[in-house]
Amino acid sequence: MTFKTENIDHLVKQISDLLPEDLRQTRADLEKNIKSALTATLQKMDLVTREEFDIQQELLANSRRLLDELESRIEVLENELKQGKYQD
Repeated sequence: MTFKTENIDHLVKQISDLLPEDLRQTRADLEKNIKSALTATLQKMDLVTREEFDIQQELLANSRRLLDELESRIEVLENELKQGKYQD
């Protein structure tokens, strides 16, 4: 998954704004290092986009619905079998 640069830049700015005044003088270097570390860390994580998540959630819901239908059909067939409806 790739991350939007503006999101990372916004997060880096928020972090650098929290730094004490004396460290803000080296702000450009710190922002560069923070951005690099943050980008590397996020790339190592096995993250998915919201769109990918929503698609998988929908697939799972469809699978669950199908499973419920199949369980109901099996239950009906088992009951019919117990009642002797399928004897030769």
